Amino acid sequence: MSILGTSSVKPAWLAVLLGSLAAAGLLLGAGAGSTGWQALSQAWSDDAAWQIVRDIRLPRSAGAWLAGGLLGLAGALAQGLFRNPLADPFLLGSASGASLAVCVWLSLAGGGALAAQSLLGLTGAAFAGALGAVLLTIALSRGVQNSLRLLLAGVIVGVVLGALSSWLGLLRPDVLQAMQGFLLGSTAFVGWPACLAMALALLAASALAWPLARVLDALSLGEGTARSLGMPLSLARWLLLAAFALATGAAVAQVGLVAFVGLAAPHLVRALAPVAHRWQLPLATLMGAALLLWADLLARVLMAPQDMPVGVLTAVIGGGYLLLRMSRVAGVSHAAASSRAGGLP
Repeated sequence: MSILGTSSVKPAWLAVLLGSLAAAGLLLGAGAGSTGWQALSQAWSDDAAWQIVRDIRLPRSAGAWLAGGLLGLAGALAQGLFRNPLADPFLLGSASGASLAVCVWLSLAGGGALAAQSLLGLTGAAFAGALGAVLLTIALSRGVQNSLRLLLAGVIVGVVLGALSSWLGLLRPDVLQAMQGFLLGSTAFVGWPACLAMALALLAASALAWPLARVLDALSLGEGTARSLGMPLSLARWLLLAAFALATGAAVAQVGLVAFVGLAAPHLVRALAPVAHRWQLPLATLMGAALLLWADLLARVLMAPQDMPVGVLTAVIGGGYLLLRMSRVAGVSHAAASSRAGGLP
């Protein structure tokens, strides 16, 4: 039985279900606009409506799916590498690095909405900042051999870069409003070039990570056991961290800081279909993709014609799920403790 109280399902069936949710979400995404749900039939007879569907709605939905997949993959890699179910894609300071880089870019570009609309500079700065923060964390931890030192270095980098970002915001108040969309997470500005960039990053990160699934399985038994099994831990860690950094940086660069998707997706996979990493990595990718795609659909229509930042919705939904999981785990633990106590003479 899973933590959600349902029987575990076969991973292949879960993959089919998540693929079906993706197809349905992409179809509905073509009809979700600022005025709520709209029939797609008018797009076939109206050139203006078709241009909106082709150039705005479809790339936004595809971008949400790809960004969610990148975050789901990064979350699964982080939790497997550090053997910590609370690890997420922003663990090694990538969120703070991206925020600081975006803040610096907006300050140099003059701040305000005009600078924020320079998407090439903004996404490039976010990607460079996220990757730079991960590299700084690795440098401070003196390599990737010690997981605990790497985690501590990530916390330090996140706190320091976050403080620098806040300080720069105080010096340049004109950049704060332009930063809000990035900090809350949004898919509103995703176009086909961004989708292509995320698709290439997802393919590259998956190609790096999937062949090393057995190393993650061995690490789940402990580093000593993994070494005794002959796993090349040092090289594997470098490659897995490269995949992690690429996936996180690509997602953050295009949609900003979307919370909880990378943390919740691997948890949901383990709850529904507890499997080895050979299945868990692609399933977490599909789960994260489905979560962000459907959250983006809800964000478009819940407050139409206003557009809710998708990061707000994922934080509420993801936080609610994790609280539910915690309460169920606490309930099971309490019941087990009571049972043992009742059995004492």
